[in-house]
Amino acid sequence: MRTTMQRCVLFSVLCATAVFAEQGPASQELSLWYGKPAKDWMTEALPIGNGALGGMIFGGIEAEHVQFNEESLWTGDEKDTGAYQNFGDLYVTFSGMLSQAAGYRRELDLSTGVHRVKYEAGGVGYVREAFCSRPDQVMVLRFSATEAAQYTGTVKLVDAHDAVTRAGDNTLMIAGALSNGLRYEARARIVFQGGRVTAEKGQLRLQNVTSFMVLLAADTDYINRSDQKWRTQDPTLRLARALEAASAKSFGTLLMAHVRDYSSLFGRFTLDLGTSSQARSALPTDQRLMAYYKDKATDPDLEELFCQYGRYLLISSSRQGTLPANLQGLWNHSNNPPWRSDYHSNINIQMNYWLAEPTNLAECHTPFVDYINSLREVRTQATKMQYKNERGWTVQTENNIYGGSSWRWNPPGSAWYCQHVWEHFAFGQDLNYLRDTAYPIMKEVCHFWEDRLVALPTGELVTPDGWSPEHGPEGKGVTYDQMIVWDLFTNTIQAAETLDTDTEWAAALKAKRDQLLAPKIGKWGQLQEWMDDIDDPKDQHRHVSHLFGLHPGRQLSPLTTPELAAAAKVSLQARGDGGTGWSRAWKISFWARLMDGDHAYVLLRNLMTPTGFKGTDMNDGGGVYANLFDAHPPFQIDGNFGATAGFAEMLIQSHMVNDQIGTYAIQLLPALPKAWSTGKVTGLRARGAFEVAMQWKDGQLIQADIRANKAGPCVVHYGDRQCTFQAKAGGMYRLNGALEIQ
Repeated sequence: MRTTMQRCVLFSVLCATAVFAEQGPASQELSLWYGKPAKDWMTEALPIGNGALGGMIFGGIEAEHVQFNEESLWTGDEKDTGAYQNFGDLYVTFSGMLSQAAGYRRELDLSTGVHRVKYEAGGVGYVREAFCSRPDQVMVLRFSATEAAQYTGTVKLVDAHDAVTRAGDNTLMIAGALSNGLRYEARARIVFQGGRVTAEKGQLRLQNVTSFMVLLAADTDYINRSDQKWRTQDPTLRLARALEAASAKSFGTLLMAHVRDYSSLFGRFTLDLGTSSQARSALPTDQRLMAYYKDKATDPDLEELFCQYGRYLLISSSRQGTLPANLQGLWNHSNNPPWRSDYHSNINIQMNYWLAEPTNLAECHTPFVDYINSLREVRTQATKMQYKNERGWTVQTENNIYGGSSWRWNPPGSAWYCQHVWEHFAFGQDLNYLRDTAYPIMKEVCHFWEDRLVALPTGELVTPDGWSPEHGPEGKGVTYDQMIVWDLFTNTIQAAETLDTDTEWAAALKAKRDQLLAPKIGKWGQLQEWMDDIDDPKDQHRHVSHLFGLHPGRQLSPLTTPELAAAAKVSLQARGDGGTGWSRAWKISFWARLMDGDHAYVLLRNLMTPTGFKGTDMNDGGGVYANLFDAHPPFQIDGNFGATAGFAEMLIQSHMVNDQIGTYAIQLLPALPKAWSTGKVTGLRARGAFEVAMQWKDGQLIQADIRANKAGPCVVHYGDRQCTFQAKAGGMYRLNGALEIQ
């Protein structure tokens, strides 16, 4: 009769054998996978995260290496921007493990948010699984094998700020404080079957273990509240409770809770752009990316994977109650990262969130809204010091988690933030949110611009001392400023009308909006970037800020302002189809808004250019690394997020308001490229609280299903066809290709 321990060991071995046997092409459609371990953090390691805690996994054979981060580990304060910090490294090193292994596969399954490694060595099958659990607030790594007693080695936890590691009771701990007084702590606990685990010289030693889990938790005493001076209780008790609770659960229980939580977000949106060849599908992701680039052949499954990767990264780096995704999302291995790994206000943090609403991740948008809300007091004080007695607030270009801001003042930065505050309402139509959160923020920022605008001799209102990021002269009436202020005023007026409040003030704001200096067409047919006609047709700068009104704004459109849209096209053609990674991503959406799907697709393929360059290229080095991280270069996550937003813009747009009815109009397949002639999508969201699924064939819409989450008029466009109907809350409406309700 077997003892309880023997039964546990046998069960662990059987489970490892089953999991090992099942690893293969079944999960390949939405998996990044590779035939060798990662050697480089930036270009090869794969990310996991739960919004607050994240890791980069290398998948080595003789040793596993996980570099990990916690979102709030920042230096700096309200005056000093500081930088986002590396937290540390977890190493699991094996004794006697063969360096050569057969059947090696390293994969990140986007459908479950689980990282896996499998291989055979010495006739034994080895399996590793890793994920970051939001429900249990821990990173989980499980090591198992097809035979008992296969794991002997060490587990080490290394602090990136040189705190001494303490070991005992199957647990490792590091704790310390940064230069700004921020206290931090991380703990790793081993839960094992078979063999034994002992503490030795600041590490844990495994001896003949059959299977084991490493549970990692990390936190700081940061809280996103300026009224509490950004500090809360020491993290020790929270971490101890999280580890105690998680270690009492089986791996299966932890995995099930994680997959249920993660899939509730990821599974809302599906995309099918066609079927790739078996030869392409059989390639590891790095080889497949290279073939996609070199052969110029279609690979729709790879494009679907790239689209869904952006959603995976947002879910993993931005969850309700966390800080927003920064320049590197959540993942950073340096204490002096590029651009501080900060919140850049002149496009980058905004681009991080363009995908959230249309690809059905509204909850992942809320960290940005909460962050904006948390800045108001600190930024109001700083803005008063900078601009004297003006009301409202704004930001500089580089920003941290304490309201600290540096480099150049970016006066329209807070107004651009307000677009996201508004868009969260536009898609969801939550009146309580609009009244209590969005409208007060928007109104404050409007006050800043009411006080700041100046009149030209013509009576037109312009913004003073503007600068078109990140180049060109300073001056009045810079198009970047003008368009963002127009957008702010337009959205705020619509908000006031929706809430039926501040009628007189909204009318005055509308008058100011209509007095704003309008976009101008220059001497070579371009949309002017500055008030004066000084644009250089040879300028291929990465920023195309003067097209804000085309995207993400709604001031320009081929449908409502065809001459200005044509001028925007001239400017885009002059800028070229290259640039940094995020610049190429933005251009996808520009061309989609111009309803040129084929050109948008060119930019998508240009963005998916494989690169290995990890230095800084501010001009035309953009692409993606083997792990599909966007390359500015170096790694900068906004290109991943911006690309996914570009997919959505090609398939659906809903930013234009039907003036006769006063509601957003939904445009179906406005920029469908020839490369995606047949396909289907589910879970797209449109402004006005609608959810859309579509099928198309040979470039023509076959069917669209529209679910209304709010009662009211629904306006749908497809080509030159239009359909308008009164929707009921919760109603589902099926339209055919002629936009006839079935």
